[in-house]
Amino acid sequence: MAVPADVLRTAVERYVDLHAHPELSGAERRTASLLAGWLEAEGCEVLRGLGRPPAPPDSTDPSGPTDPAGHGVAGVLRNGDGPTVLLRAELDALPVTERTGLRYASRVPGVMHACGHDLHLAALAGAATVLAREREAWSGTLVLLGQPAEETLEGARALLADGLYDRVPVPDVVLAQHCAPLPAGTLAHARGPLLAGSRTLEVTLHGRGGHAGTPQLAVDPVVAAAATVMRLQAVVSRETSPAEQAVLTVGRLRAGDQANVIPAHAELGITLRAFTEEALDRMTAAVERVVRAESVASGCTAEPEIRRGPSSPVLAADPALARAVHAAQAARLGAARMGDWPGGMATEDFPWLGADGAALHGHGAIRSVYWMLGTVGAAQWREAAAPGAESLPANHSAHYAPDVRTALPTGIEALADAARCAFAE
Repeated sequence: MAVPADVLRTAVERYVDLHAHPELSGAERRTASLLAGWLEAEGCEVLRGLGRPPAPPDSTDPSGPTDPAGHGVAGVLRNGDGPTVLLRAELDALPVTERTGLRYASRVPGVMHACGHDLHLAALAGAATVLAREREAWSGTLVLLGQPAEETLEGARALLADGLYDRVPVPDVVLAQHCAPLPAGTLAHARGPLLAGSRTLEVTLHGRGGHAGTPQLAVDPVVAAAATVMRLQAVVSRETSPAEQAVLTVGRLRAGDQANVIPAHAELGITLRAFTEEALDRMTAAVERVVRAESVASGCTAEPEIRRGPSSPVLAADPALARAVHAAQAARLGAARMGDWPGGMATEDFPWLGADGAALHGHGAIRSVYWMLGTVGAAQWREAAAPGAESLPANHSAHYAPDVRTALPTGIEALADAARCAFAE
């Protein structure tokens, strides 16, 4: 059965509104309030203000200061005995200036829903409506979670630290989906890991500041940072097996303010990604070794500071439940619209809500399933396949624009079917 016309119409209206009014991680006030109202309208018990936000943004944050409370939202729909199933979507957007030219493009300067979280939320609310209308067809407890600060990999842990599973029923199953550069109207599941695990390292190298014209009197941390960046390239190319997927990225190098002043410090922001915790451990140790060695080689004035930032586990679905969900979705959509996902080096904090987060929430038997939702329209897909054509705008691109008419109803159906399957387990 297709998504009812009134549900789809409302979902599209909600998507357009969310896309036009994006909010950064930790500042999702309006988005959270909207979701809470939508869930209340479906008869859910709604909890607001869940999880504290990440560190306050700096004064240039275009969405303003964060609130002291968190912006997580949970709706609980109780429907007799049975499993507890949690559906999760994300609230936050990215610090990207939109260049799609859409009539409903972002109205917030420098902020954009460039990763599909607006579509995820609209699909979640649509699935809530569909499931609330057919309570006679399932039995159990449905939890609908709007998670803040996914883009900074801090939101899930913040929710759990705030006692999420003391405030809502502990789920037996957690489910989520994510937009991907696949044909709109299709879904894809993975046979192994879906997304990589990640580590973030923040490094400060200490030099001695001075005049650009007398470098012999200074210790230049910029040179030390540059040498460190170049040496780090060998961690993957020469210390990691070619058969093992891994990525090391120095996403930030910051030092100094003036061209004629040698600064006293240089900062590096480093991200590691791999499909096993063992690989991440090995890469982390290699980064620390290289940073310390280059600091010594450059004559830095103090030991480098190496701080661990946000991390995420490898994202892998429960195999048996994933097969059941795949079959349920295929029964509705058709086998031709179901594909295989090879695994990607993007990362997610969703695994903390399941068994991987047992050390945080104390429940090791929570099963999880996660799949990818295609968002590329048919015409755009054909154009991209032509010889010499430009690649498709990826997630986080200023030109990212899902084919909402096809992707959104598929996202609603996929979540509802997965929930029905989990309730029947």
